[in-house]
Amino acid sequence: MALKKIVFVIVEGPTDDEALGVMLERIFSSYTTHVEIMHCDITTEQPGHNSKLASNIAKTVRTFASQNHYTLRDFDRIIHLVDTDGAFVPDELVDEDPEIKKVKYYPGKICAKNRNAIIERNHRKSSNLRDLIRYDSIVGSIPYDVFYMSCNLDHVLYDIQNSSNDDKTKNALRFAKRYRNDVEGFVKYISESDFSVTGDYYESWRFIEDGVNSLGRHTNLALSFGPSLPGQKSNK
Repeated sequence: MALKKIVFVIVEGPTDDEALGVMLERIFSSYTTHVEIMHCDITTEQPGHNSKLASNIAKTVRTFASQNHYTLRDFDRIIHLVDTDGAFVPDELVDEDPEIKKVKYYPGKICAKNRNAIIERNHRKSSNLRDLIRYDSIVGSIPYDVFYMSCNLDHVLYDIQNSSNDDKTKNALRFAKRYRNDVEGFVKYISESDFSVTGDYYESWRFIEDGVNSLGRHTNLALSFGPSLPGQKSNK
């Protein structure tokens, strides 16, 4: 019997997997779904306008393949899920508050202990994201697409911003329990809610780059549920 091809899903942290892993496995039930937890936001780790970030993603996929005795032909697609963290907002919407310990996100602004550090992070992250969305593939000919949760996963799935780590875990497990046996309900929630950004892949990214949208509650994750997008993308 032929082996199922792999849908390789890249996420930032464990709660992303806890909230979405089971549903993604069931949505892509005709494939083997692997969720790769990076334990960091790789879109802020490297400077923009170079190939190092893409090379690191490719290295992650190749390492997984080697450790599990796969070849690149065994992969169907790569789905990369990112938080926007308000990365595209104008610099003037970043406020400084020396009294806070963690960055806080609001519908129209970001508050940070070090304003300049967050502005620099936003420039780096937005540049990297603009680079990534142009890739049809990053390793071999495996289709690659990047999808966003804005302002972050907690914001989209639970309509909560600025969660503690404990709350992130509790909410992720609660969300997974709610939908683990209702995949149709989950797909409808992600695809048909007022935060759902559907239609053209590149248009969905132009939307999130506009104004304060990267601080709003939006996701284009529903676009990942259909066939892999490279070769079908329009308006690149």
